[in-house]
Amino acid sequence: MNSTDKIPATVLTGYLGAGKTTLLNRILSEDHGKRYAVIVNEFGDVSIDNELVVGADEEVFEMNNGCICCTVRGDLIRIIESLMRRRDRFDAILVETTGLADPAPVAQTFFVDEEVQSKTRLDAIVTVVDAKHLLDEIDHAHEAQEQLAFADLILLNKIDLVSAKALAEIATRIRRINPTAVIRHSERCQVPLDEVIGRNAFDLGRVLELEPGFLDHFHDHQHDDHVTSFSLMSEEPLSQDRFFRWIQSVAAQHGPDLLRMKGIIAFEDDDDRYVVQGVHMLLEGNHQRPWKPNEKHLTRMVFIGRNLPREIIEAGFNRCTAESLPQ
Repeated sequence: MNSTDKIPATVLTGYLGAGKTTLLNRILSEDHGKRYAVIVNEFGDVSIDNELVVGADEEVFEMNNGCICCTVRGDLIRIIESLMRRRDRFDAILVETTGLADPAPVAQTFFVDEEVQSKTRLDAIVTVVDAKHLLDEIDHAHEAQEQLAFADLILLNKIDLVSAKALAEIATRIRRINPTAVIRHSERCQVPLDEVIGRNAFDLGRVLELEPGFLDHFHDHQHDDHVTSFSLMSEEPLSQDRFFRWIQSVAAQHGPDLLRMKGIIAFEDDDDRYVVQGVHMLLEGNHQRPWKPNEKHLTRMVFIGRNLPREIIEAGFNRCTAESLPQ
């Protein structure tokens, strides 16, 4: 199959909380006339990310309880092969990796599996960077360095949260790792989409210079054993006052170790789902949409961090239910 006939695939990567889902939603919601099949990978056993994606009732495929570059890489191959059997329903593929993914094995999938290689082409690896926290994380997170090294485009996001001097330091650090990638600045991933998708930017020659054995074997990827995830759920509605006081105290006490937090919250006497997200001590939240008529009002939260005290956090969460005794 000629390269022009192959389905283009864009890999969206970036460390925890950088803004990958925000960028993905921008791509899906803009009026560009393209149809996308979306593959979302989560680090944890509770599905949240796929429900934060615009149009999640359409072509969104979810892989959770494993990292796309490790245990569920075979699932990625199977999903892509399944998509190829109905390729008339979409124009391109978007793969959003977990924030702890090494993009090398993901990119490798498009070259070493014959079925995938014959029908798809890797268009670009787009790495979203959290300008606020990159310099604090990069020396402790091998994945963050790999995501930068393999990027064709680096979206330096959240620039409104840092100074011009800090931006210059970040750019210098990025250039030490990847001197050739295109760098774009953004707030909330507001960047022209023709600079992100349809670029035909993936350069196999550059990757082979970076890693000569790229096509020879599947890469092994070891995660930091100190980075773990756990999930919390409640079928009882939560008290808004108790929840906000609790989550603010979690961020204040455990912020340095809290790499990522996200949740869908069911509040008492609230007809809308509330989405809350956090990175270290930064928290944000808003109402997403009304609960659907037959949708279970279930609160789900995922915490990813280093040595987080699960029992203490879970005990505080359990005291947030509307039926709990006043604290």
